[in-house]
Amino acid sequence: MQPLLEVRNLKIRYSAGDQAGCPPAVADVSLNVAAGEVVGLMGESGCGKTSIALALLGLLSKDRAQVTGSIRWRGKNLLALPASGMRKLRGAEISMVFQEPEQALSPVMRVVDQVAEVLHAHTNSNWKECRAEAQHVLEQVGLPATSRIFTAYPHQLSGGQRQRVVLAQALACRPALIVADEPTASLDTRSQNELLVLLQRLKRETSVAILLISHSSEVQAHLADRLIVMEQGEIVEQGSFEQMFRHPAHPLTRTMLRSAAATPPRENLAVEMVS
Repeated sequence: MQPLLEVRNLKIRYSAGDQAGCPPAVADVSLNVAAGEVVGLMGESGCGKTSIALALLGLLSKDRAQVTGSIRWRGKNLLALPASGMRKLRGAEISMVFQEPEQALSPVMRVVDQVAEVLHAHTNSNWKECRAEAQHVLEQVGLPATSRIFTAYPHQLSGGQRQRVVLAQALACRPALIVADEPTASLDTRSQNELLVLLQRLKRETSVAILLISHSSEVQAHLADRLIVMEQGEIVEQGSFEQMFRHPAHPLTRTMLRSAAATPPRENLAVEMVS
Protein backbone atom coordinates (compact mmCIF):
# COMPACT_ATOMS: atom_id res chain seq x y z
CA MET A 1 0.00 0.00 0.00
CA GLN A 2 1.32 3.44 -0.95
CA PRO A 3 1.79 5.49 2.24
CA LEU A 4 -0.14 8.71 2.67
CA LEU A 5 2.87 10.31 4.31
CA GLU A 6 6.50 9.58 3.48
CA VAL A 7 9.24 11.36 5.41
CA ARG A 8 12.79 10.79 4.23
CA ASN A 9 16.05 11.97 5.81
CA LEU A 10 14.35 14.81 7.64
CA LYS A 11 16.72 17.15 9.43
CA ILE A 12 15.64 20.16 11.50
CA ARG A 13 18.17 22.62 12.80
CA TYR A 14 17.14 25.65 14.84
CA SER A 15 18.96 28.96 14.77
CA ALA A 16 21.27 28.96 17.76
CA GLY A 17 22.99 32.34 17.62
CA ASP A 18 26.70 31.88 18.16
CA GLN A 19 26.36 28.16 18.87
CA ALA A 20 27.35 27.11 15.37
CA GLY A 21 28.15 23.59 16.54
CA CYS A 22 24.73 22.98 18.07
CA PRO A 23 23.44 19.55 16.94
CA PRO A 24 20.19 19.39 14.92
CA ALA A 25 16.91 18.93 16.79
CA VAL A 26 16.01 16.18 14.32
CA ALA A 27 18.65 14.21 12.45
CA ASP A 28 17.99 12.01 9.41
CA VAL A 29 14.50 10.81 10.39
CA SER A 30 12.52 8.65 7.95
CA LEU A 31 9.00 7.32 8.56
CA ASN A 32 5.77 6.35 6.78
CA VAL A 33 2.11 6.61 7.72
CA ALA A 34 -0.49 4.61 5.77
CA ALA A 35 -4.21 5.22 5.53
CA GLY A 36 -6.12 4.16 8.62
CA GLU A 37 -3.13 3.28 10.80
CA VAL A 38 -2.02 4.80 14.08
CA VAL A 39 1.73 5.35 14.23
CA GLY A 40 3.02 6.16 17.70
CA LEU A 41 5.99 8.53 17.97
CA MET A 42 7.56 8.16 21.38
CA GLY A 43 10.57 9.55 23.21
CA GLU A 44 11.65 11.65 26.13
CA SER A 45 11.02 15.38 26.26
CA GLY A 46 13.24 17.29 23.85
CA CYS A 47 13.93 14.36 21.52
CA GLY A 48 12.41 16.12 18.48
CA LYS A 49 8.87 14.73 18.38
CA THR A 50 7.07 18.09 18.33
CA SER A 51 9.59 19.53 15.87
CA ILE A 52 8.63 16.77 13.43
CA ALA A 53 4.93 17.51 13.93
CA LEU A 54 5.40 21.23 13.26
CA ALA A 55 7.51 20.51 10.18
CA LEU A 56 4.82 18.25 8.73
CA LEU A 57 2.26 21.06 8.98
CA GLY A 58 4.63 23.74 7.71
CA LEU A 59 4.50 25.55 11.05
CA LEU A 60 8.22 26.15 11.51
CA SER A 61 9.37 29.63 10.60
CA LYS A 62 12.12 29.66 7.98
CA ASP A 63 13.83 32.36 10.00
CA ARG A 64 13.89 30.11 13.05
CA ALA A 65 14.49 26.65 11.65
CA GLN A 66 16.20 25.04 8.67
CA VAL A 67 14.29 22.00 7.43
CA THR A 68 15.87 19.68 4.87
CA GLY A 69 15.07 16.25 3.49
CA SER A 70 11.73 15.23 2.03
CA ILE A 71 8.15 15.29 3.34
CA ARG A 72 5.85 13.79 0.72
CA TRP A 73 2.08 13.81 1.12
CA ARG A 74 0.28 11.62 -1.43
CA GLY A 75 3.39 11.99 -3.58
CA LYS A 76 3.55 15.79 -3.24
CA ASN A 77 6.67 17.34 -1.67
CA LEU A 78 5.36 19.57 1.10
CA LEU A 79 8.70 21.30 1.61
CA ALA A 80 8.39 22.69 -1.93
CA LEU A 81 4.84 24.01 -1.43
CA PRO A 82 4.34 27.77 -1.08
CA ALA A 83 2.71 29.05 2.11
CA SER A 84 -0.65 29.38 0.32
CA GLY A 85 -0.55 25.71 -0.65
CA MET A 86 0.16 24.65 2.93
CA ARG A 87 -2.74 26.78 4.20
CA LYS A 88 -5.11 24.96 1.84
CA LEU A 89 -3.82 21.56 2.91
CA ARG A 90 -3.59 22.29 6.65
CA GLY A 91 -6.93 21.47 8.29
CA ALA A 92 -8.41 19.99 5.12
CA GLU A 93 -6.11 17.02 4.44
CA ILE A 94 -3.81 17.05 7.47
CA SER A 95 -4.96 18.36 10.85
CA MET A 96 -3.24 18.82 14.17
CA VAL A 97 -4.39 18.36 17.75
CA PHE A 98 -2.20 20.38 20.11
CA GLN A 99 -1.27 19.42 23.64
CA GLU A 100 -2.81 22.60 25.08
CA PRO A 101 -6.34 23.38 23.78
CA GLU A 102 -5.72 27.05 24.51
CA GLN A 103 -3.24 27.10 21.61
CA ALA A 104 -5.99 26.26 19.13
CA LEU A 105 -9.06 27.95 20.64
CA SER A 106 -9.93 31.64 20.64
CA PRO A 107 -11.15 32.84 24.06
CA VAL A 108 -13.66 35.23 22.46
CA MET A 109 -15.48 32.87 20.08
CA ARG A 110 -18.20 30.35 20.87
CA VAL A 111 -17.04 26.79 20.34
CA VAL A 112 -19.54 25.94 17.60
CA ASP A 113 -18.30 28.93 15.60
CA GLN A 114 -14.68 27.87 16.06
CA VAL A 115 -15.42 24.50 14.46
CA ALA A 116 -17.61 26.12 11.80
CA GLU A 117 -14.79 28.50 10.92
CA VAL A 118 -12.57 25.56 9.92
CA LEU A 119 -15.31 24.26 7.61
CA HIS A 120 -15.94 27.71 6.17
CA ALA A 121 -12.25 28.10 5.32
CA HIS A 122 -12.03 24.83 3.39
CA THR A 123 -15.48 24.25 1.86
CA ASN A 124 -17.97 26.10 -0.31
CA SER A 125 -20.72 25.83 2.31
CA ASN A 126 -22.41 28.94 3.65
CA TRP A 127 -22.12 29.93 7.31
CA LYS A 128 -25.46 28.37 8.30
CA GLU A 129 -24.46 25.04 6.76
CA CYS A 130 -21.05 25.20 8.42
CA ARG A 131 -22.61 25.80 11.85
CA ALA A 132 -24.99 22.87 11.38
CA GLU A 133 -22.11 20.57 10.38
CA ALA A 134 -20.04 21.89 13.28
CA GLN A 135 -22.77 20.84 15.70
CA HIS A 136 -22.76 17.37 14.14
CA VAL A 137 -18.98 17.06 14.53
CA LEU A 138 -19.13 18.24 18.15
CA GLU A 139 -21.69 15.49 18.81
CA GLN A 140 -19.38 13.01 17.05
CA VAL A 141 -16.63 13.74 19.58
CA GLY A 142 -19.00 13.17 22.49
CA LEU A 143 -20.12 16.66 23.45
CA PRO A 144 -23.81 16.85 24.41
CA ALA A 145 -26.06 18.37 21.75
CA THR A 146 -27.18 21.29 23.93
CA SER A 147 -27.13 25.01 23.37
CA ARG A 148 -25.12 25.36 26.58
CA ILE A 149 -22.25 23.42 25.01
CA PHE A 150 -22.52 24.76 21.47
CA THR A 151 -22.72 28.41 22.50
CA ALA A 152 -20.16 28.20 25.31
CA TYR A 153 -16.85 30.00 25.30
CA PRO A 154 -13.75 27.86 25.97
CA HIS A 155 -13.33 29.07 29.56
CA GLN A 156 -16.83 27.78 30.33
CA LEU A 157 -15.86 24.19 29.50
CA SER A 158 -13.73 21.67 31.34
CA GLY A 159 -10.26 20.73 30.11
CA GLY A 160 -11.56 17.47 28.67
CA GLN A 161 -14.39 19.26 26.86
CA ARG A 162 -11.99 21.83 25.40
CA GLN A 163 -9.78 19.04 24.08
CA ARG A 164 -12.84 17.49 22.41
CA VAL A 165 -13.54 20.83 20.72
CA VAL A 166 -9.97 20.85 19.39
CA LEU A 167 -10.48 17.30 18.14
CA ALA A 168 -13.72 18.41 16.46
CA GLN A 169 -11.78 21.16 14.69
CA ALA A 170 -9.28 18.58 13.49
CA LEU A 171 -11.99 16.20 12.25
CA ALA A 172 -14.30 18.81 10.74
CA CYS A 173 -13.08 18.54 7.14
CA ARG A 174 -12.58 14.78 7.35
CA PRO A 175 -8.79 14.87 6.88
CA ALA A 176 -6.86 11.76 5.95
CA LEU A 177 -4.26 12.33 8.69
CA ILE A 178 -4.37 13.79 12.19
CA VAL A 179 -1.13 14.70 13.93
CA ALA A 180 -1.88 14.49 17.65
CA ASP A 181 0.83 16.05 19.83
CA GLU A 182 0.51 14.76 23.43
CA PRO A 183 -3.31 15.02 23.21
CA THR A 184 -3.90 13.72 26.75
CA ALA A 185 -1.01 15.39 28.57
CA SER A 186 -2.99 18.32 29.97
CA LEU A 187 -5.97 16.21 31.12
CA ASP A 188 -6.82 14.62 34.44
CA THR A 189 -6.98 10.82 34.61
CA ARG A 190 -10.72 10.57 33.97
CA SER A 191 -10.66 12.98 31.01
CA GLN A 192 -7.59 11.19 29.63
CA ASN A 193 -9.35 7.82 29.73
CA GLU A 194 -12.48 9.29 28.13
CA LEU A 195 -10.42 10.77 25.31
CA LEU A 196 -8.67 7.42 24.76
CA VAL A 197 -12.04 5.69 24.46
CA LEU A 198 -13.12 8.34 21.95
CA LEU A 199 -9.95 7.97 19.88
CA GLN A 200 -10.35 4.19 19.90
CA ARG A 201 -13.89 4.57 18.57
CA LEU A 202 -12.78 6.98 15.85
CA LYS A 203 -10.03 4.54 14.89
CA ARG A 204 -12.60 1.75 14.50
CA GLU A 205 -15.25 3.80 12.71
CA THR A 206 -13.22 6.01 10.36
CA SER A 207 -10.29 5.56 8.02
CA VAL A 208 -8.37 8.51 9.43
CA ALA A 209 -4.66 7.92 10.03
CA ILE A 210 -3.08 9.26 13.21
CA LEU A 211 0.51 10.18 13.98
CA LEU A 212 0.27 9.90 17.76
CA ILE A 213 3.01 11.79 19.58
CA SER A 214 3.10 10.77 23.22
CA HIS A 215 5.71 9.81 25.78
CA SER A 216 3.00 7.84 27.62
CA SER A 217 3.28 4.08 27.19
CA GLU A 218 -0.35 3.73 28.32
CA VAL A 219 -1.59 6.00 25.54
CA GLN A 220 0.51 4.22 22.93
CA ALA A 221 -0.54 0.79 24.22
CA HIS A 222 -4.21 1.59 23.67
CA LEU A 223 -3.91 3.12 20.21
CA ALA A 224 -0.66 2.55 18.31
CA ASP A 225 -0.41 -0.06 15.56
CA ARG A 226 3.25 0.73 15.02
CA LEU A 227 5.71 2.48 17.29
CA ILE A 228 8.71 4.70 16.57
CA VAL A 229 11.05 5.50 19.45
CA MET A 230 13.31 8.56 19.28
CA GLU A 231 16.30 9.69 21.30
CA GLN A 232 18.21 12.96 20.84
CA GLY A 233 16.69 13.66 17.44
CA GLU A 234 17.17 10.20 15.97
CA ILE A 235 15.04 7.07 15.59
CA VAL A 236 16.52 4.29 17.69
CA GLU A 237 13.87 1.60 17.14
CA GLN A 238 10.62 1.04 15.26
CA GLY A 239 8.20 -1.78 14.55
CA SER A 240 4.76 -3.08 15.45
CA PHE A 241 3.67 -2.18 18.96
CA GLU A 242 3.20 -5.82 19.91
CA GLN A 243 6.66 -6.76 18.64
CA MET A 244 8.39 -3.91 20.45
CA PHE A 245 6.42 -4.47 23.64
CA ARG A 246 7.33 -8.16 23.75
CA HIS A 247 10.89 -7.91 22.43
CA PRO A 248 12.28 -4.36 22.81
CA ALA A 249 15.77 -4.10 21.38
CA HIS A 250 16.85 -0.67 22.62
CA PRO A 251 17.30 0.23 26.32
CA LEU A 252 15.15 3.36 25.92
CA THR A 253 12.30 1.30 24.45
CA ARG A 254 12.47 -1.11 27.39
CA THR A 255 12.43 1.78 29.86
CA MET A 256 9.58 3.66 28.22
CA LEU A 257 7.36 0.61 27.72
CA ARG A 258 7.90 -0.76 31.21
CA SER A 259 4.77 0.93 32.63
CA ALA A 260 2.69 -0.41 29.74
CA ALA A 261 2.88 -3.83 31.37
CA ALA A 262 0.22 -2.66 33.84
CA THR A 263 -2.02 -1.32 31.07
CA PRO A 264 -5.15 -3.36 30.25
CA PRO A 265 -5.49 -4.69 26.71
CA ARG A 266 -6.76 -1.97 24.38
CA GLU A 267 -10.01 -3.83 23.65
CA ASN A 268 -10.80 -3.86 27.37
CA LEU A 269 -10.43 -0.13 27.96
CA ALA A 270 -13.96 0.82 26.90
CA VAL A 271 -15.38 -1.97 29.05
CA GLU A 272 -13.46 -0.71 32.09
CA MET A 273 -14.68 2.83 31.53
CA VAL A 274 -18.32 1.69 31.45
CA SER A 275 -18.07 -0.56 34.51
